[in-house]
Amino acid sequence: MKLTFYGAAQQITGSMFLLETEEGFKLLIDCGEDFEVKNEDKGFSFSPKEIDLVLLTHAHLDHTGMLPSLYSLGYDGQVLCTAPTASLTNLILNDAATLRSKNIRRKFKRKQYGGRKVSDEKELVDSVAEAIDRFISIEFYRRFEIKSNLFVTFFPSGHLLGAAFIYIEILEKGEWKTICFSGDLGRKNYPLLPNPAIIPPVDYLVCETTYGSRVHQKTELPEAFLYSVIKKTCIDLPGRLIIPSFSVGRTQALLYTLNKLAKENLLPPIKVFADSPMAETCTRIYEKHEAHMSEDAQKFQKENASVFDFDNLIPVASFKESKAIASHIEPCIILSSSGMISGGRIQQHVKKNLGNQYCTILLVGYCAEGTTGSFLCKGEKFITVKGQSVTVKANIVYTDIFSGHGDKNDLLEFVKQQNPKTLKRIFLVHGEPESMQSFKESLTNEGFESIETPTKGATFNL
Repeated sequence: MKLTFYGAAQQITGSMFLLETEEGFKLLIDCGEDFEVKNEDKGFSFSPKEIDLVLLTHAHLDHTGMLPSLYSLGYDGQVLCTAPTASLTNLILNDAATLRSKNIRRKFKRKQYGGRKVSDEKELVDSVAEAIDRFISIEFYRRFEIKSNLFVTFFPSGHLLGAAFIYIEILEKGEWKTICFSGDLGRKNYPLLPNPAIIPPVDYLVCETTYGSRVHQKTELPEAFLYSVIKKTCIDLPGRLIIPSFSVGRTQALLYTLNKLAKENLLPPIKVFADSPMAETCTRIYEKHEAHMSEDAQKFQKENASVFDFDNLIPVASFKESKAIASHIEPCIILSSSGMISGGRIQQHVKKNLGNQYCTILLVGYCAEGTTGSFLCKGEKFITVKGQSVTVKANIVYTDIFSGHGDKNDLLEFVKQQNPKTLKRIFLVHGEPESMQSFKESLTNEGFESIETPTKGATFNL
């Protein structure tokens, strides 16, 4: 069999790997969007018509975002993934199509499209619908037969609801070969999600390296940390706590943690505004797939009315309601997206409160270089938000407690499930070159050999 790396090769985004058997059957593992490439330059270095089957590790755009394009360019096969991944991918791809449609209309009005008709908008939505219509849901731990000589099993990776390690078995010339694609590795004891599973021994391992050179700083329980921030901000002062948070995954972890505090009578009787319609939809998807949550979350659900809903939680639907929150003068908590403060409703909340010394802005995830979140993490004293420069007087707090990625130690533990003497080759992907190199050195110190850091387009015979 042959393995070709079409994305996430010496960079983080754009996961896309093509596995071809000796008889020519072509499996595409993930079909992610490359955020480092301009929209007009996005495409495929292979013919989508020649792909036989797509497998998805999880729903994030850097693993699923190119699916609509794959179908619009001729792919007519199926997509295998877990049920939560199917539901979340539907949500994420439709949201991306809506945002892209708005950008098309905006550019058309500015005549940046050279008079071209905006027929692309309907095509985007139709391509998403076509893709979602071909999804087939596979349960965790089920050995699914694709062909008599080809099997796939999904194991929980703990990164996002329904996220999976993909374990593939292929019979070639009377010999079984095995390969695992890690997707994104999660963390142990992460709110809502099951711990990453232990996978069987494999011949080949494709492993992400997002945090290959870093160790998470915070080790305390999420409830303890969040309570300490709420106490300092909303009780001791009192002021308002603003939490920029991604709609899919991160907001649900925060709501669950807040709910646990509420049930323990540690959450003060203040309003908690959940200002993201997309996050609200995602929360209902999580409820629908309760069986895929952690055992602790399922137990909490049985003992309480809801995993996410609690007194004083106020979902904010309209933009008018969102703007009205600015007039709320009592202590409160505001959760809104995006997590990097690079767009969305969170921008208005941050802009209104950066100059408020009684406000704390809690950053709970990675902020890409150049985003408002990254400038705040660096301690900048003047920030430009929505075209206006604002003096930073608010208290800025960063934590990696809610990061959904496993760190260097988690990644090492994942790889060390394998026997260095029988594992034939490791491929490191989904990370910055420095992170990959650092993790490669760590693996070498653990006795692993034949470690590759493939470039985009590289092909290996396995």
